[in-house]
Amino acid sequence: MSKSASAAPAQGVPLCVDLDGTLVKSDTFLDSLCILLRTHPASLLRIPGWLISGGKAHVKAEVAAVSPLDATHLPYNQAVLHFLEEQHRLGRPIYLVTGADTSLASRVAAHLGLFSGVMASNGETGSSGHTDSVNLTGNRKLTALQHRFPAFDYIGNSRPDIPVLSHSRLAYIANPTLGLRMALKSRTLSAAQCFRDRRSLLSTVFKAIRTHQWAKNVLLFLPLLLSHQVSMKTSVAAIAAFFCFSFIASANYLINDLLDIENDRRHLKKRQRPFAAGDLAVSSGVTLVLLLIAASCAILPHLPTTFALWLLVYATTTSAYSFYLKRVPLVDVLVLSGLYAVRVLAGGAATNTFISPWLSGLAIFLFLSLAMVKRFSELANLRERGIANSQGRGYLVSDLEQIRAFGTASAYAAVVVFSLYISRPDVSALYRHSGRLWLIVPIMLYWLNRVWLLASRGELDEDPVVFAISDPVSLMLAAGTAVLAIFAMV
Repeated sequence: MSKSASAAPAQGVPLCVDLDGTLVKSDTFLDSLCILLRTHPASLLRIPGWLISGGKAHVKAEVAAVSPLDATHLPYNQAVLHFLEEQHRLGRPIYLVTGADTSLASRVAAHLGLFSGVMASNGETGSSGHTDSVNLTGNRKLTALQHRFPAFDYIGNSRPDIPVLSHSRLAYIANPTLGLRMALKSRTLSAAQCFRDRRSLLSTVFKAIRTHQWAKNVLLFLPLLLSHQVSMKTSVAAIAAFFCFSFIASANYLINDLLDIENDRRHLKKRQRPFAAGDLAVSSGVTLVLLLIAASCAILPHLPTTFALWLLVYATTTSAYSFYLKRVPLVDVLVLSGLYAVRVLAGGAATNTFISPWLSGLAIFLFLSLAMVKRFSELANLRERGIANSQGRGYLVSDLEQIRAFGTASAYAAVVVFSLYISRPDVSALYRHSGRLWLIVPIMLYWLNRVWLLASRGELDEDPVVFAISDPVSLMLAAGTAVLAIFAMV
């Protein structure tokens, strides 16, 4: 058991701090694995060999060498960091003592400039080819500390830290895991102070799965609504398809964020995403992915086979987008616009509704424009920050004007397709007063022009969908469009 938690810190007693989950809110090894999966996926097959030849420490060293993390953008626990800075100003010796690989620990120490020394795992292979691995966790960490210091204070966060915390003069904890919290409740360990720097789990999970992006999947209802064949059976099918599609979409968002964790940390806004910010563990993200896929598969047998095929097309394409296609200029926006069209086709398949080629054309051009405006806004933000190219993408700030041209041209093409559609004589079979649909054209022109105007002024959120569902003007225009469509039917 730790000594009295009320004891005052002693200036001469070294303060030792763990890295993963403590000084940094995330697990740096799992972060590195995510980068490895994105940049060198074949290297994952070498991990069993690394483990056999040198143990866990050797695996950490090899992974750190292939996919090194940027120490300047790690999600540091600000509460711990402020405490360390305060102790450093008092002249207290501070040591970074971690199970992470020594190369990463050294970069962190060099970046922060607070530490008197570093003790970390060492799994490098010597010149003789022999690997003398030391995985500095649990009791091995305790032995190393006791060998070096007669007394020490320690900051940790998880169950493997319990041996060290129990033998430290003062035990500090940071964002404690469930295992450590249980130890505290059982009174086998007492803590001098707890440093918390993490958002609530529930809100973080909802943010990670991006439930606001489910608004895109409303497109699955579009074929049914436009066919004017709404019934209880088709409505239930459309609702089931919506959730089935949304669960897979959220799983893809999680995978995308896990693979892009390093690039997101360099981004002005995306660094607040749960994985990049360290508010949600990579292991929790993998669990959520599996749960969402299982939930979608549970609904799938109740829907037509053709819907399952379109869902498979969506899942395959989004996976390819996450792993590679999003880094190919122009291909990325074409894929994004195509995925919107897939939503429409999937909605038609779920309700056995015929999809008009005019509707497919409208969707492709409209959403190509919105994908372009998203890239335009991202590059405009980079230009404001003085950055020449986008991280993890293939675009340059100098591409701004060309992207504007592509996007505005696609916007007007969507309006033209809609105009040609309502001019067809067979539209009168669906709308008694089809001529009234022309009133929707100026609304489309106004909204699309407004979106691009705001993007040019730097006033548009990088995601136009988020903008559309939170912008009062956009919501008012959407309501007006619905009213006009009903007005054309009666």
